[in-house]
Amino acid sequence: MATIRKHADRYEIRECRTTKDGPRQFTLAGFSGLLTPEILDRAALRAERPFDRERVLERAHELGVPITHRRRFPEARALLGALQRGVRIDPGLVDLLRRALEPMTASEVPEHLEDANPWIGQPEWERGRALRGLLRSADRVLASRPALRAQEAARFPRFASRPVEAGS
Repeated sequence: MATIRKHADRYEIRECRTTKDGPRQFTLAGFSGLLTPEILDRAALRAERPFDRERVLERAHELGVPITHRRRFPEARALLGALQRGVRIDPGLVDLLRRALEPMTASEVPEHLEDANPWIGQPEWERGRALRGLLRSADRVLASRPALRAQEAARFPRFASRPVEAGS
Protein backbone atom coordinates (compact mmCIF):
# COMPACT_ATOMS: atom_id res chain seq x y z
CA MET A 1 0.00 0.00 0.00
CA ALA A 2 1.25 3.48 -0.87
CA THR A 3 1.31 6.51 1.42
CA ILE A 4 2.68 10.05 1.44
CA ARG A 5 5.57 11.21 3.60
CA LYS A 6 6.83 14.74 4.08
CA HIS A 7 10.58 15.41 3.86
CA ALA A 8 11.50 19.06 4.47
CA ASP A 9 9.66 21.01 1.74
CA ARG A 10 9.05 17.99 -0.49
CA TYR A 11 6.60 15.12 -0.44
CA GLU A 12 7.11 11.52 -1.50
CA ILE A 13 4.59 8.86 -2.39
CA ARG A 14 6.14 5.68 -1.01
CA GLU A 15 5.42 1.99 -0.99
CA CYS A 16 6.62 -0.70 1.42
CA ARG A 17 8.08 -3.74 -0.36
CA THR A 18 9.45 -6.97 1.01
CA THR A 19 13.02 -7.69 -0.01
CA LYS A 20 15.48 -10.42 0.94
CA ASP A 21 16.86 -7.97 3.54
CA GLY A 22 13.41 -7.30 5.01
CA PRO A 23 10.79 -4.59 4.39
CA ARG A 24 11.99 -1.48 2.59
CA GLN A 25 10.36 1.79 1.54
CA PHE A 26 10.51 2.68 -2.18
CA THR A 27 9.72 6.11 -3.56
CA LEU A 28 7.09 5.96 -6.30
CA ALA A 29 6.97 9.71 -6.99
CA GLY A 30 8.38 12.84 -5.43
CA PHE A 31 6.95 16.35 -5.72
CA SER A 32 6.76 19.77 -4.14
CA GLY A 33 3.77 22.03 -4.44
CA LEU A 34 0.53 20.67 -5.86
CA LEU A 35 -0.37 17.00 -5.94
CA THR A 36 -1.70 16.51 -9.48
CA PRO A 37 -3.38 13.57 -11.21
CA GLU A 38 -0.21 13.14 -13.30
CA ILE A 39 1.86 12.56 -10.16
CA LEU A 40 -0.65 9.99 -8.94
CA ASP A 41 -0.57 8.28 -12.36
CA ARG A 42 3.24 8.09 -12.27
CA ALA A 43 3.15 6.60 -8.76
CA ALA A 44 0.49 4.06 -9.78
CA LEU A 45 2.62 2.94 -12.74
CA ARG A 46 5.67 2.37 -10.54
CA ALA A 47 3.74 0.61 -7.76
CA GLU A 48 4.20 -3.15 -7.46
CA ARG A 49 1.37 -3.55 -4.95
CA PRO A 50 -2.25 -2.43 -5.40
CA PHE A 51 -2.33 1.38 -5.51
CA ASP A 52 -5.23 2.91 -3.57
CA ARG A 53 -5.52 6.42 -5.02
CA GLU A 54 -8.24 7.44 -2.56
CA ARG A 55 -6.16 6.51 0.51
CA VAL A 56 -3.21 8.46 -0.86
CA LEU A 57 -5.47 11.48 -1.39
CA GLU A 58 -6.87 11.14 2.14
CA ARG A 59 -3.35 11.07 3.59
CA ALA A 60 -2.36 14.08 1.48
CA HIS A 61 -5.37 15.95 2.84
CA GLU A 62 -4.35 15.04 6.42
CA LEU A 63 -0.84 16.41 5.79
CA GLY A 64 -2.23 19.62 4.29
CA VAL A 65 -0.80 18.93 0.84
CA PRO A 66 -2.39 21.20 -1.79
CA ILE A 67 -4.32 18.97 -4.22
CA THR A 68 -5.71 19.69 -7.67
CA HIS A 69 -7.95 17.36 -9.60
CA ARG A 70 -7.36 19.21 -12.87
CA ARG A 71 -4.92 17.63 -15.25
CA ARG A 72 -2.11 19.88 -16.44
CA PHE A 73 -1.06 17.87 -19.50
CA PRO A 74 2.63 18.83 -19.23
CA GLU A 75 3.60 16.99 -22.42
CA ALA A 76 1.03 18.89 -24.51
CA ARG A 77 2.11 22.19 -22.95
CA ALA A 78 5.78 21.40 -23.63
CA LEU A 79 5.03 20.53 -27.27
CA LEU A 80 3.00 23.71 -27.73
CA GLY A 81 5.80 25.75 -26.13
CA ALA A 82 8.43 24.17 -28.39
CA LEU A 83 6.35 24.83 -31.50
CA GLN A 84 5.86 28.46 -30.47
CA ARG A 85 9.64 28.82 -30.06
CA GLY A 86 10.06 27.66 -33.66
CA VAL A 87 11.20 24.08 -33.07
CA ARG A 88 10.41 21.95 -36.14
CA ILE A 89 9.22 18.38 -35.71
CA ASP A 90 9.30 15.46 -38.14
CA PRO A 91 6.57 15.86 -40.83
CA GLY A 92 5.48 12.26 -40.24
CA LEU A 93 4.80 13.11 -36.61
CA VAL A 94 2.80 16.15 -37.70
CA ASP A 95 0.43 13.89 -39.65
CA LEU A 96 0.17 11.44 -36.74
CA LEU A 97 -0.58 14.29 -34.34
CA ARG A 98 -3.30 15.65 -36.63
CA ARG A 99 -4.92 12.23 -36.84
CA ALA A 100 -4.75 11.74 -33.08
CA LEU A 101 -6.22 15.18 -32.39
CA GLU A 102 -8.98 14.99 -35.02
CA PRO A 103 -11.55 12.98 -33.01
CA MET A 104 -11.09 15.16 -29.92
CA THR A 105 -13.48 17.96 -29.21
CA ALA A 106 -12.04 21.43 -28.89
CA SER A 107 -13.50 24.47 -27.24
CA GLU A 108 -13.13 28.07 -28.26
CA VAL A 109 -10.33 29.86 -26.43
CA PRO A 110 -11.82 32.82 -24.53
CA GLU A 111 -10.68 36.16 -25.91
CA HIS A 112 -9.17 37.26 -22.60
CA LEU A 113 -6.95 34.14 -22.57
CA GLU A 114 -5.76 34.49 -26.17
CA ASP A 115 -2.91 36.76 -25.03
CA ALA A 116 -1.62 34.00 -22.73
CA ASN A 117 -1.10 31.66 -25.70
CA PRO A 118 2.59 32.50 -26.25
CA TRP A 119 3.34 31.73 -22.59
CA ILE A 120 1.77 28.26 -22.46
CA GLY A 121 4.52 25.69 -22.25
CA GLN A 122 7.26 28.21 -21.57
CA PRO A 123 9.58 27.32 -18.70
CA GLU A 124 9.05 29.05 -15.36
CA TRP A 125 12.42 30.82 -15.53
CA GLU A 126 11.41 32.40 -18.87
CA ARG A 127 8.06 33.59 -17.52
CA GLY A 128 9.79 34.92 -14.39
CA ARG A 129 12.37 36.79 -16.45
CA ALA A 130 9.61 38.41 -18.51
CA LEU A 131 7.69 39.40 -15.36
CA ARG A 132 10.77 40.97 -13.77
CA GLY A 133 11.40 42.93 -16.98
CA LEU A 134 7.81 44.15 -17.00
CA LEU A 135 8.03 45.26 -13.37
CA ARG A 136 11.30 47.09 -14.04
CA SER A 137 9.67 48.89 -16.98
CA ALA A 138 6.69 49.89 -14.85
CA ASP A 139 9.05 51.25 -12.17
CA ARG A 140 10.88 53.33 -14.78
CA VAL A 141 7.63 54.72 -16.17
CA LEU A 142 6.39 55.68 -12.71
CA ALA A 143 9.73 57.25 -11.77
CA SER A 144 9.77 59.36 -14.95
CA ARG A 145 6.32 60.88 -14.42
CA PRO A 146 5.64 63.84 -12.16
CA ALA A 147 3.47 63.12 -9.17
CA LEU A 148 -0.22 63.55 -10.01
CA ARG A 149 -0.93 65.30 -6.73
CA ALA A 150 1.14 66.45 -3.82
CA GLN A 151 1.10 64.22 -0.80
CA GLU A 152 -0.41 65.89 2.24
CA ALA A 153 1.80 65.93 5.26
CA ALA A 154 0.52 63.63 7.96
CA ARG A 155 -1.27 65.58 10.66
CA PHE A 156 -0.43 64.39 14.10
CA PRO A 157 -1.19 66.26 17.33
CA ARG A 158 1.74 68.25 18.50
CA PHE A 159 3.19 67.27 21.83
CA ALA A 160 4.81 69.92 23.96
CA SER A 161 6.75 69.24 27.09
CA ARG A 162 6.75 71.77 29.88
CA PRO A 163 7.83 71.54 33.47
CA VAL A 164 5.22 70.49 35.97
CA GLU A 165 4.16 73.46 38.06
CA ALA A 166 4.11 73.14 41.80
CA GLY A 167 0.65 72.77 43.30
CA SER A 168 -0.95 71.33 40.19
